[in-house]
Amino acid sequence: MLSRFKSGSIKNLEREYSCTVRLLDDTEYTCTIQRDAKGQYLFDLICLHLNLLEKDYFGIRYVDPDKQRHWLEYTKSIAKQIKSQPPFIMCLRVKFYPPEPAALREEITRYLIFLQVKRDLYHGRLLCKSSEAAVLAAHILQAEMGNYDPGKHPDGYSSKFQFFPKHSEKLERRIAEVHKSELRGQTPETSERNFLQKAQILETYGVDPHPCQDLYGNPAFLAFTPFGFVVLQGNKRVHFLKWNEVTKLKFEGKTFYLYAHQREDRKSMLTYFAPTPEACKHLWKCGVEHQAFYKLERSSQVRTVSSSNLFFKGSRFRYSGRVAKEVMEQSAKIKRDPPEIHRPGMVPSRSCPSIPHGPRLSSVPRTRRRAVHISIMEGLESLRDSAHSTPVRSVSHGESLIPRSRSHADSSDGLAVISDQTYSPSESVLPTPEHSTDASRYINGTPCSIEEERESEAGTPTDAEGAALGAEAAAEEGESALSDVEKVNKFVLSVLRLLLVTISLLLMLLLLLIMLTESDLDIAFLRDIRQTPEFQQFHFEYFCPLRRWAACKMRWMGSLLIKDV
Repeated sequence: MLSRFKSGSIKNLEREYSCTVRLLDDTEYTCTIQRDAKGQYLFDLICLHLNLLEKDYFGIRYVDPDKQRHWLEYTKSIAKQIKSQPPFIMCLRVKFYPPEPAALREEITRYLIFLQVKRDLYHGRLLCKSSEAAVLAAHILQAEMGNYDPGKHPDGYSSKFQFFPKHSEKLERRIAEVHKSELRGQTPETSERNFLQKAQILETYGVDPHPCQDLYGNPAFLAFTPFGFVVLQGNKRVHFLKWNEVTKLKFEGKTFYLYAHQREDRKSMLTYFAPTPEACKHLWKCGVEHQAFYKLERSSQVRTVSSSNLFFKGSRFRYSGRVAKEVMEQSAKIKRDPPEIHRPGMVPSRSCPSIPHGPRLSSVPRTRRRAVHISIMEGLESLRDSAHSTPVRSVSHGESLIPRSRSHADSSDGLAVISDQTYSPSESVLPTPEHSTDASRYINGTPCSIEEERESEAGTPTDAEGAALGAEAAAEEGESALSDVEKVNKFVLSVLRLLLVTISLLLMLLLLLIMLTESDLDIAFLRDIRQTPEFQQFHFEYFCPLRRWAACKMRWMGSLLIKDV
């Protein structure tokens, strides 16, 4: 009996696994789920834990072993989607940014959106001018610290916090001035609402950039916002297409295609290249979901989308969920007492450790922090003082090593605040936990959590990896040669597919012609065909014997069925 009990317990353990989900306030929700549980079950558990009803704006994100991000699909099994071994580490993030976050029905939903947008500001995904940045940071101070108190907030108190990847003394003074004079008396709810009202009018509100390259090999960042499709490249926003102008999204391998119809006489196609086929597929699926969510009137209009043309193999995907209009209609029907919101208080955030309620002095000076970890990839860094430019400027490896003085930072007041750290596919996602007594570290001049440091190290060369950089550079030429071979193979495969399709169509036409000629249809061209010697020979020597053989077999099978009955 004891052995049976032990074996049964082991089998039950094998059918279950542990899931840890990092929430937007950086607390963790851990649960045990059956191995065949679907994504919807886990998502419902989290929403129940948060007392969240307006849940369609949110999603669960995870990172596979290849550092590729994915959104958890609710209609599929969790174990089949995540390729790593349990326990599974995921995080709750905003998937569909509301077009007007300040107009959301419930305060709990606005608070979670506030946490996400604050995270975007901290990591440099939300771009803004310095004047706008000071107001946003002051609203964060008011929401999390309350009114200015001379006894608690000495001169320079705003310099103890890191709201953006880059700060300057002039910006910090302006943040303190706005917090002291303009926001006194605002409750946390009011400050969060005003923060969202300021953020929603920025060009990069809701942007989750996907790194790509254009046809000429220039780096670009593609993103889907509540208002349309955006391309950030060079020193400006080079493309913006509203959702009603986007007609089709498609990908093949690493190549992403977007078809648009802006005017009756103007049709366009944009082509970009993702780093990997998996990244391109993730980009395509995000585009399909965002287009369905923001463009359609009803979820019943959602159709299964194919990634390729007719007769060619491709991925098929269907958005499962309500669309934006249905979500707003459902939210208007919510009638309940507002749920209690547990704000973090004095506990600092692990992903945004610079926003505690009390001042938190760093043990590392800011001028030294910027040289702790150096990124080797290009990323978004600064924004020129223009309401219509969204720059993407690269930073050389040598420039990253030089700490910038505050006097130099003050002279660039026209520059907006934006991240100088690399955007990687695993950005701001926590694939693995790590426990340490050091609660905050630094990446590219900004404090970060230990988990984020591990993600940054995936793109930062260590001493052990430095020796391999030369070999990688030498292998680039071989990779270019391999890419040519891949192109030839793709061309040959396309030709073979075309031949196969052509032969299949010819066979189908031949069978259709035989059926018509052997039928009783009295049509002129069929009578002419029947009177030819070739058709007469085919009819008596091949078709008639084949028809008698088929009829004999059919009678034989019918007799067997009658006997069985």
